[in-house]
Amino acid sequence: MADRLAVDGDELAHFMKMLRKSGDSLKGLRKALEDATVTGLGTDDLDRACENFQDEWKYGADQIGEQTEDLAKIIGRSKDSYREVDRALEEALGKPAKGKGDRAK
Repeated sequence: MADRLAVDGDELAHFMKMLRKSGDSLKGLRKALEDATVTGLGTDDLDRACENFQDEWKYGADQIGEQTEDLAKIIGRSKDSYREVDRALEEALGKPAKGKGDRAK
């Protein structure tokens, strides 16, 4: 079973970094667009539709940003947990083997 499970801590760290970078990009985009107005684009119906879209897009982008940051935190904790388990397994599997070898001598 152990030969089928492989976790690349560096890849997890890279993925976490990219998620955080994506979240920061979304924050920058939201900040850049928050002062944009939608009035005067055309008819009153079009202005209202654009305003509704902007409100919904802002809400959706905020949610994506929050979830992206949450996912990055979860991946960071998972990466740390995998390393901890890996060290514990290495230590646990190394001790019995040495003990058996000592007894055989």
